[in-house]
Amino acid sequence: VSTTHHHLFTCKAFITMLLNRFATKAVFTIRSRPVAAALSKFHSSTAIDAKVAVLGAAGGIGQPLSLLCKLSPEVDELSCYDIVGTPGVAADLSHIPTKSTTTGSLPSPVSWPPTHDKGLADTLDGADVVVIPAGVPRKPGMTRDDLFNTNASIVQKLVEGCAKFCPEAMIAIISNPVNSTVPIAAEVLKKAGVYNKQKLVGVTTLDVCRANTFVANSQGMDPRDVDVPVIGGHAGITILPLFSRVPGVNFSDEELEKITVRTQFGGDEVVAAKAGAGS
Repeated sequence: VSTTHHHLFTCKAFITMLLNRFATKAVFTIRSRPVAAALSKFHSSTAIDAKVAVLGAAGGIGQPLSLLCKLSPEVDELSCYDIVGTPGVAADLSHIPTKSTTTGSLPSPVSWPPTHDKGLADTLDGADVVVIPAGVPRKPGMTRDDLFNTNASIVQKLVEGCAKFCPEAMIAIISNPVNSTVPIAAEVLKKAGVYNKQKLVGVTTLDVCRANTFVANSQGMDPRDVDVPVIGGHAGITILPLFSRVPGVNFSDEELEKITVRTQFGGDEVVAAKAGAGS
């Protein structure tokens, strides 16, 4: 499911696709037809050798995501990039006995005459999939929109690199505020003449995971048997869980209100518990 303009996929979308495929033998599980068409080559039952680039690979999301990529038999090359720590992350991952090669790059030093970021160029060159969790995490009391000034410029720079070095890659934006960073990425790609709405997504399936968990806990169900459609965006009241579409559940008005609010603001709960280390 996507919004009209921002192409934010919320129902079993990109992050489910990545985690299921990279953690198991499953092939990119995704239900959105436009994206499925764009990723048709990933739906083959035969082995696929893909280059995956993780931008922001040393962070709280980037490290476990990179680990899952390294474990995947479908990933042939894993390229990690961040402003600090990526050589160490890549060295650690390289010890895992899987077939993929692993590299870790940092921004190249400032030089004269000015040139492009060679570290970013090496990371992105030939990438089939680019995942961007880069940016600063939320602190207690902050909304996702409070991150805009910092994370918007980070996403802009990284997507400019994608447009230059891997214009055909599938790009998944995790950096908050997703409702804003995805349109920024779209405008960058349009300016470079390489925009393809089927290859740019905002990763918001976290809202689906939370909704499934909260419904299962409330109803005494197995979370694996729950599939709550969630539409809209990825910030507060723009997150719209469709609990009425879930068969076999029965909520009181009070329960429904509580689960709805918790799904919409579950990120705040995690930010407070992590004391500003992320959501």
